[in-house]
Amino acid sequence: MKTLIAIPARYGSTRYPGKPLVILRGPDGEKTLIRRSWEAATAVNGVDRVVVATDDDRIADHARGFGAEVVMTSATCRNGTERCAEVAEKLPGHDLIINLQGDTPLTPPWFVEALTAAMADNPSAAVATPVLRCDGRALAGLLAYRRAGTVGGTTVVFRADRTALYFSKEVIPFTAGDHAPEAPTPVFHHIGVYAYRADALSRYVTWAPGVLEEREGLEQLRFLENGWPVLCVEVDAKGRRFWELNNPKDVPIIEQILSGVA
Repeated sequence: MKTLIAIPARYGSTRYPGKPLVILRGPDGEKTLIRRSWEAATAVNGVDRVVVATDDDRIADHARGFGAEVVMTSATCRNGTERCAEVAEKLPGHDLIINLQGDTPLTPPWFVEALTAAMADNPSAAVATPVLRCDGRALAGLLAYRRAGTVGGTTVVFRADRTALYFSKEVIPFTAGDHAPEAPTPVFHHIGVYAYRADALSRYVTWAPGVLEEREGLEQLRFLENGWPVLCVEVDAKGRRFWELNNPKDVPIIEQILSGVA
């Protein structure tokens, strides 16, 4: 399958304006969030093209400066999926479009490779996304964020056939009791990466945002609200810790993970 990775990046984030250009320090020095996300994308095997999709000249100029291909997209795009749909229209001929969101610099390449394999094995699947079973430490981090009133990661519950029932910024399903730091839990962390076939993107932009999408602020719910299944592909972190950059509190956490101290 001919595969393109698009990295949607906008400057005007509601929770964290200018987020793509925030500096993240690691053993390899200081690099912006968008650069680290691009480097994560270029490490994926079997990808034909990687582009940064943005409507902001500051992001575009910076991305070109470190060697990225940039596709300028409309300022009216309401989320990354709409931005990916515009990329698919401007760069036709790809069987799969991967949305590697610009706030997931810790995404291992095998997460994306698992998605492309799942789409190859399930030709009827129009959309797929990776999910990671939380251990006790990861679950405790999500619950601590919610108790503090902070929006952190997204969780998901799914059917026996692995198609999503619901995604939420609340921690679902409810689980009682404590879990040891390394023990598996029944909670799955949704990884903000998607694989779409082109027809799924062309349909997506014809639908208005639904009530659940707007309440949760989760773009993938538009597929569920319109009856399109989203295949959940369980991935293995292989001992690596995963965290997203949703707000300024996440910067030191990601820097600690990059440095191997978290």
